[in-house]
Amino acid sequence: MEITVKTAEQLRITAEEFELIKQKLGRTPNFTELCSFSAMWSEHCSYKNSIKWLKTLPRDGKKMLVKAGEENAGLMDIGDGYGVVFKIESHNHPSAIEPFQGAATGVGGINRDIFTMGARPIASLNSLRFGNLKEAKTQHLLAGVVHGIGHYGNCFGVPTVGGEVYFENCYHTNPLVNAMSVGILKNGDTISATAEGKGNPVFFVGSATGKDGIGGASFASADITADSAEDLPAVQVGDPFQEKKLLEACLEVIKTGALVGMQDMGAAGIICSTSEMSAKGNSGMRIDLDKVPTRQKGMKAWELLLSESQERMLMVVEKGKEAAVLEVFKKWDLPCSEIGEVTDDGTLHFYLNGNLEAQLPAYELVLGGGAPQYERTYSEPKYFSAIKAFDPNRIAVPENLKAIAEQLIQIPNIASKRWVYVQYDSMVGAGNASTNAPSDAAIVLAKPTNKALALTTDCNSRYVFADPYKGAMIAVAEAARNIVCSGGQPLGVTNCLNFGNPYDPEVYYQFVHAIKGMGEACIKFDTPVTGGNVSFYNQGPDGAVYPTPTIGMVGLLESVDDKMTMDFKQEDDEIYLVGTQRNDINSSEYLHKIHGVEFSPAPYFDLEEEFEVQHEIKKMIHKKLVNSAHDVSEGGLFITLIESCFNRDLGFETSAAKEGVRADAFWFGESQSRVVVSVSKENRNDFNMLLEKMEMTVTYLGKVTSGKININGEDWGQVSGWKDKYENAITNLLAGHESEHALAAL
Repeated sequence: MEITVKTAEQLRITAEEFELIKQKLGRTPNFTELCSFSAMWSEHCSYKNSIKWLKTLPRDGKKMLVKAGEENAGLMDIGDGYGVVFKIESHNHPSAIEPFQGAATGVGGINRDIFTMGARPIASLNSLRFGNLKEAKTQHLLAGVVHGIGHYGNCFGVPTVGGEVYFENCYHTNPLVNAMSVGILKNGDTISATAEGKGNPVFFVGSATGKDGIGGASFASADITADSAEDLPAVQVGDPFQEKKLLEACLEVIKTGALVGMQDMGAAGIICSTSEMSAKGNSGMRIDLDKVPTRQKGMKAWELLLSESQERMLMVVEKGKEAAVLEVFKKWDLPCSEIGEVTDDGTLHFYLNGNLEAQLPAYELVLGGGAPQYERTYSEPKYFSAIKAFDPNRIAVPENLKAIAEQLIQIPNIASKRWVYVQYDSMVGAGNASTNAPSDAAIVLAKPTNKALALTTDCNSRYVFADPYKGAMIAVAEAARNIVCSGGQPLGVTNCLNFGNPYDPEVYYQFVHAIKGMGEACIKFDTPVTGGNVSFYNQGPDGAVYPTPTIGMVGLLESVDDKMTMDFKQEDDEIYLVGTQRNDINSSEYLHKIHGVEFSPAPYFDLEEEFEVQHEIKKMIHKKLVNSAHDVSEGGLFITLIESCFNRDLGFETSAAKEGVRADAFWFGESQSRVVVSVSKENRNDFNMLLEKMEMTVTYLGKVTSGKININGEDWGQVSGWKDKYENAITNLLAGHESEHALAAL
């Protein structure tokens, strides 16, 4: 059958790539083969526009147990013979079209990446971005995404322990839904995603295949347009109860010793898992597609290959041990079919009803093999001129700081995300150690060891928009700071790189410089990048989203007793600021939301200074000299102080000020490398002795009170009133009961 270039374009294969496929095959591909190349060479699967830059990231470390990108997720040693497996991925485009299923299947997919390696998932996190919360579309997307995450995670039985939610106009058309999963396994019990051993049988296990999700990888590799709703069939449909059974069955099969390799059928379905496993094992496969369990009759070969139906795995089993595998899946009442065998010729042969439908070289299909790799041109964004022209002196310092603080605390980016997280089960599994006393990072028990993990997702995308290099460094630094403030030692990073169209030179500039900044920061904090996800084409008719390189970071606590929390503990404790207070309002929520300034530089950040602050905070916590630690981030110093009050309904009094620093910068500026700590009477002498040995700035701010807020002699009321505004701001907006202050901030 002759394939035209027009058909290739419809499959999102360029004319040049079509010619390259012909060259690799030595002939013109048939339609099924072209569909396979289209999926595997899509941006989503091949990283063709990013892989060269991704390779520049630090990917080696003393605690890494597998090389970055070698398996479905990162694996790092936590001691006592155990490892932590973790990864973050995007499900942005599906969530823009069908928010419930888009988000739900994102959770399902990332959990499969964990247990396909032999690890049991113990925690989920997420990073979500939406448009203006006052708009009906944003409320629809938010409700659907949160419901989808909650439904799948709650039913699957893994606690959602942390995350972040931001609202910016640029995410109106294209929301971002990044899901992270973390698991634990015993070192040496890892299952590899490989196909080896000529004659070993290939098994399809899990849910039957349907027509949902066909072309999902290609759909994720294109801009969102007015016609994108027509791509609804590319969105998968999930079943968390089926995935729970699949999890238990897969972990049980591992114990039989019958498995050679296993990989989940995520993006691009069967064609992806067969090609990647074969390429990794320097082997091939003969697959009979008619033996694949299906939900619909008469599915064509290309539909079977590209379907992204959920809750499915591909397994290579040691010949002669088939019965043990079949028995396990029979017990769990899951489809399990032998659909082919491993070959040694490096070629994938796909048959349907005895007819050869496709013959493809596995190596030529995959990332790191024959998939094309590009380095796009890039140029400095034109909007940088507006950023460079920003003059903070044009912003008048407000006289009524309390009124500004009341607006600030109700801005959705700052206000409590309680409306979101109450829909998640954070307690299932009894491993969440952060439910009663919050820390800057989520703390989860690393059973069966006596250790604990500190987990976080972080990225302030407005900082990255203002300065991609510095903004990405700040994202890594904040993740590490959150883990350190929680008593942990940062271990490693997984990233989800959300950007616009890579063919736009200004977007690619953002991507390249974000990679450079991320890499430099990861080297400094000794947190190698274990893997992750690149999501390009996040843009709509109005342009690209903010560049959003989300950082998922894992840290280690040798004992859960080392945990540090963010809340003030008792009246009369002294409050200190570790780090330098600067005359800086750049890219702050205050500047952006209160004053409506879209273009300003990133806030002050120095990597060496940040490293030293974290080093000193570690010592304070290790020596048990502080009762709380909470980093300064969105909303500035005031928000950090007031958030530290809420858990125990305590207050604070302060007369702090700094010469040469404007009042709004002092209270609401977001310059980096600052942490608020509280110290008890018993520890004051030892704490002051430590300060004498430190070379960095530490400022006495005031004392913890029984519940009243007093700033510079002015009564700012009881903490209960601030807590009410903070906790109910998003609920009130969704219910249409906005306060005047909240409306003013929006």
